[in-house]
Amino acid sequence: MQAPYAHPMMPRALHDEHARENFVLDLKIHMEDHVYPGDELVYERQALPKFKREHGRAPQDRHEVRKLMEAEPYTQMWSALARTIQEMLWDDIGSCVERQLPELIEKAKDKDKPLGSLRIDPSFVVPRYNDAVHLHCVPGGYHEQVTKDDVMAGAVYERGAYYYVAGLMGSKAHKAKDTAETPFMGAQGRGTIGYLKHRRPELRPKRILDIGCTTGNSTLCYVDAFPGAEIHAVDIAAPCLRYGHAKAEALGKKVHYSQQSGEKLDFEDAYFDVVVSHGLMHETSYKATRNILREVKRVLKPGGISAHADPQFSIGLNPYHSFMHDWDTHYNAEPFWGTLHDRHPVEWLAEAGFDRNRSFAVWLMRGANGPEYQPVSESTEHSRLFRGIIFGAEKA
Repeated sequence: MQAPYAHPMMPRALHDEHARENFVLDLKIHMEDHVYPGDELVYERQALPKFKREHGRAPQDRHEVRKLMEAEPYTQMWSALARTIQEMLWDDIGSCVERQLPELIEKAKDKDKPLGSLRIDPSFVVPRYNDAVHLHCVPGGYHEQVTKDDVMAGAVYERGAYYYVAGLMGSKAHKAKDTAETPFMGAQGRGTIGYLKHRRPELRPKRILDIGCTTGNSTLCYVDAFPGAEIHAVDIAAPCLRYGHAKAEALGKKVHYSQQSGEKLDFEDAYFDVVVSHGLMHETSYKATRNILREVKRVLKPGGISAHADPQFSIGLNPYHSFMHDWDTHYNAEPFWGTLHDRHPVEWLAEAGFDRNRSFAVWLMRGANGPEYQPVSESTEHSRLFRGIIFGAEKA
């Protein structure tokens, strides 16, 4: 497997470090292709018939399926392996980054006149929904700082997320190419931009805000897609912002990064033409998401548009596939994932004050001729086809 795109801020792995990365990736690919599908056979041939005999019906939701499948040795086996793979990944990447951390910190410092800007708030308090959880099992989460001018969490995310996302592709990962033009971790940004241009072909935003930008992989896609637009990106994690700023500068991309919570932004009312997020909502909490969407509405200009990409909700999944998709809630330090899945995005947007008639929710699908967008439906006829959701609204 090729290494991640080697931009100037990408941590570089030694031979043995890269070998360990590839071992973890190959094991994850094997699980995707050959182990996880076996669980569905166990469900259909063994667990489901047993449940029907005892209850006279099939399970009604993912919660009943989870209680049923947790008793199956096969499910226990793959679940334990999946958690172990996740921990092995961060251990391998963490040691690789720690070895070269002083060099990365020095490279991240502005030495010439920067294109963009970086604002770190020394008094910022990380919200408890992040501070109390090591999200995705990353030690310290994305925000913990281990030294002065720290960029470790950003560097770990940058290299580690490549292997995490590639593993989800199964054997197709071996054919994929991670490049400056099509980075793996920019996929949500490219998909969201595609939908924005599909919905609003005339869109020419002057200002764009990306909330929960992490290291800015999706953010940088907007620099290329909307030349001349003023791009802002916010996150709670100082190490990720420092790293993201350094990466953007190294790649010649002008972005204004600042440490802020999406729940309380310091921008003026009606300041942005477009507000977006990518994988943000499931990293927060039920209360926080409502606050974030209210802030989105506040900073959007009349006629502006918001769009939020996130993993598949439970909508459109049958109970078994919903159970599988919800694994992270219980075993991968993503406690708010399930809360997100139980929500319908249009209802969510309405609570924030957006007009239902100006709201949207679509599944992002990979078609033969590029991305396809299908309206979210309660029907489970095509369960498992949908891998991502984009929802948002136009402000009246």
